[in-house]
Amino acid sequence: MNKYSGFSLQFRNQPGIHSKEKKIVAKVYSSALFGIEAYPIEVEVDLARGLPKFSIVGLPDAAVKEARERVSSAIKNSSFTFPTKKITVNLAPADIKKEGSSFDLSIAIGILKASNIIVKDELSRYSILGELALDGSVRRINGALPIALELKKRGVKALILPEENAREAAVVSDVDVFPIKNLTQVIAFFNQELSIPPFKYNLKEALKESSSYEMDFSEVKGQEYVKRALEIAAAGSHNILMLGPPGAGKTMLARRVPTILPDLSLDEAIETTKLHSVAGFLSGSQALVGIRPFRSPHNTISEAGLIGGGRIPRPGEVSLSHNGVLFLDELSEFSRHVLESLRQPLEDGVVTISRALTSITYPSRFMLIAAMNPCPCGYFGDPRRECSCTPLEIQKHLNKVSGPLLDRIDIHIQVAAVRKEELLGKEEGEPSARIKERANKARNIQLERFKKMNLYCNAQMNPKHIRKFCRSDKEAEELLRSAISELRLSARAYHKVLKIARTIADLGEKETINSSDVSEALQYRYLDRDLWRR
Repeated sequence: MNKYSGFSLQFRNQPGIHSKEKKIVAKVYSSALFGIEAYPIEVEVDLARGLPKFSIVGLPDAAVKEARERVSSAIKNSSFTFPTKKITVNLAPADIKKEGSSFDLSIAIGILKASNIIVKDELSRYSILGELALDGSVRRINGALPIALELKKRGVKALILPEENAREAAVVSDVDVFPIKNLTQVIAFFNQELSIPPFKYNLKEALKESSSYEMDFSEVKGQEYVKRALEIAAAGSHNILMLGPPGAGKTMLARRVPTILPDLSLDEAIETTKLHSVAGFLSGSQALVGIRPFRSPHNTISEAGLIGGGRIPRPGEVSLSHNGVLFLDELSEFSRHVLESLRQPLEDGVVTISRALTSITYPSRFMLIAAMNPCPCGYFGDPRRECSCTPLEIQKHLNKVSGPLLDRIDIHIQVAAVRKEELLGKEEGEPSARIKERANKARNIQLERFKKMNLYCNAQMNPKHIRKFCRSDKEAEELLRSAISELRLSARAYHKVLKIARTIADLGEKETINSSDVSEALQYRYLDRDLWRR
């Protein structure tokens, strides 16, 4: 007998080394977000003999790693036994960074399936998401709408997620949404001890419910000249700068611009909702963003806050105002570096945020409305109060906004203080619905004009389009020549005037631009007149 034979026999009988012990592996399907798009995640759970340990692999961030404590407490507090084994959870694909707490529920389901607490083998039909509280209840997640859209694209028919996200996800047809409140309810559902009907929500009703505004232009006293300029801006999606003294109503007017913009289409509403869902700005009762967004960041905002950023880039204010209005009050008080970062989104309609590990592009097609005082004291051009600033101080104040940024603003107008008679008068202004009707007609004309091009409004025209679509009569051409000479208009300003005149003509349902259209357009180029230098 070999002197090592006893040792060899003992070694072969060690469990888990040469024995055919069957490992317990469960697979659960979930989803994660990359920008505003979703991609599938496989949650693989392995239970093995050994010292109790709970590991999560697959490039998890801190929030995903903390799922260990949330999951174990939720399982125990839901009256289930947490396995005292070596638990390994893999989030595949393993080469993509995972973030957030939405994997909690799928990890818990995987552990309970591997522990044979869930006995039915139907997990492959579902995508499962949700954050677990320590008592086993399920909390809402971000990005339910883009996840549901991705599931529809992939042909997955069932989605289990928190009750608070049900309305948002149910907007997507052909995906059954099962809302759940706690972990116990999910276990009973999978073991066929509880029936949960799919949540149904009418998409048209969702859009209708969320499409009303609380403000109206009828609340604004006077300011007819400014209202007309804002109507033109809304009809052609022109960026606009308002210069006026404090208390003239610039902010009040800007906040009511979304009420006269064309209604959101269904595709625009879904795209806007995706951005707000990813950012976590949707409430549990809100299914869709049905009105044009209005974002008004403070002038102390950072570049990352405005454009977007972070270790894993998140959407900034320019993306959250997509399909709506970005309002920058006190424009001259913003950091120059922050303002310069607006140039790409204003030009391209998208913003790309690059990091060492990834690069994400967010849509950012918005209408920019800016407001500022015309001088440091705020009263230059005010007929009621004398300006105390020197020409040098005024020039220095206006130069805080760079020329390249001003070149991307079509309309700049002076906003005068409201007269006492108008302020105290009882007569209401024109309601938003009437102004919107005219703006809608003009926008439809533009959509028809540009239907074979990648344009949707006059503001997007380049010099080639201007030559083709901004045809004017002889009187208008003569007026433009005089304006170029007397007002010293640059080539860029000349093109801006033509684009504004084209929108004015569209509001009047005219094919050719005439002299009155050009004359009115010239009034909306206040900073081209060099009045502040005198």
